[in-house]
Amino acid sequence: MPLLRSLLAALTMAVLLLPHASQAVSVMDPFNVPLAMDGGTAKVGNGIAYADGARAKLDVYAPEQRGEPAPVVFFIYGGGWSRGERGEYEFVGRALASRGFVTVIADYRLYPEVRYPDFLEDGARALRWVQDNIANYGGDPNRLFLAGHSAGAYNAVMQALDPSFRAEYGVTMPILAVAALSGPYDFYPFEYGEVRDVFGQAPNPQGTQPINLITAEAPPMYLATGTTDPIVRVQNTERFAERLRARGVWVTTQYYEGFGHMEPVLAMGAMWRWRMPVLDDMVGFFQRFGAFPSGVPYLAVAPEEPQMLPDSIAPIDQIVSELNAMFQPIED
Repeated sequence: MPLLRSLLAALTMAVLLLPHASQAVSVMDPFNVPLAMDGGTAKVGNGIAYADGARAKLDVYAPEQRGEPAPVVFFIYGGGWSRGERGEYEFVGRALASRGFVTVIADYRLYPEVRYPDFLEDGARALRWVQDNIANYGGDPNRLFLAGHSAGAYNAVMQALDPSFRAEYGVTMPILAVAALSGPYDFYPFEYGEVRDVFGQAPNPQGTQPINLITAEAPPMYLATGTTDPIVRVQNTERFAERLRARGVWVTTQYYEGFGHMEPVLAMGAMWRWRMPVLDDMVGFFQRFGAFPSGVPYLAVAPEEPQMLPDSIAPIDQIVSELNAMFQPIED
């Protein structure tokens, strides 16, 4: 078990650093320790500018062994539209790269610098960069999939449902499917401060809601959530899925029993993958809609559940609680 011991040692070091702001970048650090992420992957683009501005940067991840052009996942992280950094989700980029995808994770402007819809415009600008450049990194712009978590799930779904953002920046790539984790899709009226701050000045507040923008042209959607999510309650996904089906849109729902808001995205990474099959569920959904038309992608080996974690590692669950505590509820 030398690999497991090395992983535990690395995680111990990361966790011990967390309380010291001068030493730790983020509470997400333990999930981005090299030994806690998928091997066989490479960060092939780091801090690439897709537009002007300090936050208009993106990273690109890919399988180390690349041949034919690979499908592309544009992943959007969450954070209540007021926090988040692309580097905190390296574990997601490498997880999808380990399954054969070229993965793009872009920063976008946040509140209070901007409000709705500026962060959606940033997403469209980043997608234009993907359209123009991803072939240079081994990606196929004609096999584009969107994915996101929490506020990022909202952003991803909105890019798919409201073509005006992409049209403004000349994005013509087809979106083959969307995977949305723990996302808010029907949260008007804006009852909580964080949501009011970001969306309260929208001239047409109901037009900010994905559930009101569904048409028969919407791409297939995979919607996943924990059943005990206190931030975006499971009913939000249920209502959205019901409306999608009523409009004839293909939708697959996955409810992870007993899990909360952050767990689905954390379980995409190698360290927590034993807790739920969210990565395999997402990749299987993308495969259904053309990710790998010529065969099965390379599959990384999913780790088994550790038999015993030392006391110094036990705070992982505490870290998840801290992450959940950073968010305000979005709906009653």
